[in-house]
Amino acid sequence: MNEHVRENYFVFIRLALLIIFSVYGIIDEAKQTGVSFVMLLLVSFYIGLMSVKELYSGNKKKIIFFSAIPIYLTLLYIGKDSFMLPGMFFLYEALSLYPDISFKWYFLPFVFVLSDLSNGLILRPIAVIMMAFLYIQHNYVVDGYKKRMLEDVLNEHYLKKSMREKEYKAKEEMKRNMLISENHILEERAALSQTLHDKLGHNINGSVYQLEAAKVIMDKDTDKAKSMLQAVIDQLRTGMDEIRAILRKERPKKKELAMLQLFKLCEDCNSKGIKAELFTEGDSSKITDNLWEIILDNVFEAVSNSMKYSKCQNININLIILNKMIRCSISDDGIGCKEIVDGMGISGMRQRVRSVNGSLYFETEAGFTVTMILPINDEAAKERD
Repeated sequence: MNEHVRENYFVFIRLALLIIFSVYGIIDEAKQTGVSFVMLLLVSFYIGLMSVKELYSGNKKKIIFFSAIPIYLTLLYIGKDSFMLPGMFFLYEALSLYPDISFKWYFLPFVFVLSDLSNGLILRPIAVIMMAFLYIQHNYVVDGYKKRMLEDVLNEHYLKKSMREKEYKAKEEMKRNMLISENHILEERAALSQTLHDKLGHNINGSVYQLEAAKVIMDKDTDKAKSMLQAVIDQLRTGMDEIRAILRKERPKKKELAMLQLFKLCEDCNSKGIKAELFTEGDSSKITDNLWEIILDNVFEAVSNSMKYSKCQNININLIILNKMIRCSISDDGIGCKEIVDGMGISGMRQRVRSVNGSLYFETEAGFTVTMILPINDEAAKERD
């Protein structure tokens, strides 16, 4: 069915009813007293006004509609009962102008045609009942359904908009976190470099001066030279201890490095034409260094496999930290596989997960998904021990 016809089918039905009822009135009047030119002209004007009003909406539609009242009253005066059905049609059209009115009012016109039953005429009451159900069906059932559909479409639109906004905010937050992590690491590296320069530079310069002095007096005062050499050895050992202490203190945290590596992995995938996204939820400070190593190794292995074999367009990395466990899943929308073969990559993933009493699962129905379940408490206890 043509889209224009489908959208306006009820208009065509109503106009068809109006024409049928008007023709019926003309024929009925012709049987009794004949049809005059004035009556045909009034019927034409009446049908014309009721048709033209469909081209407008709001107040203009009401003005055109109510301007047809004098024409119909004149027809009713001339033709009397012959034009009762066009009058019932007029009442239903008037009720349709007020969509908030109760559907019970649509049975009111039926009262006006009950008198025909006493004369053995049942055609008009049947026609009025038919019109009543027709208008109720359209104005309350069909229109109500259209309104609900429109509301559903709007709700879906707002939901999609909200999801896009949340996705955009999440991406921006990821970028900010990545920049913060990079800046923090750079700051730590700069501080580490400065500390090493200050501590190590002073230590080495002092040792060089003492070695040069020992070289000068080596032949003249052997004992003094040996004493200076021992002092240099002790000073260098002390310097090495200080360097180790500085490195332990100043090295970037595993969490920050791990998150930065995951962000970089997603960026690398995006640069190769595959959309990769990282989603994290929960307190990542609960993840121990050992667990971070397992997560990173397995994530890199899973993403590498997806890039090589899955022919995917999207890769999602979800890292959810709960109270006593970590759930990390890497999923793609590629071709999947019918059978999982434990090669070196998958075997390594299993071994790493089992080493901390975790579990590893694979899903191959829609794309390919690798899911790791890693316990937090057991691993934390192991690290403390």
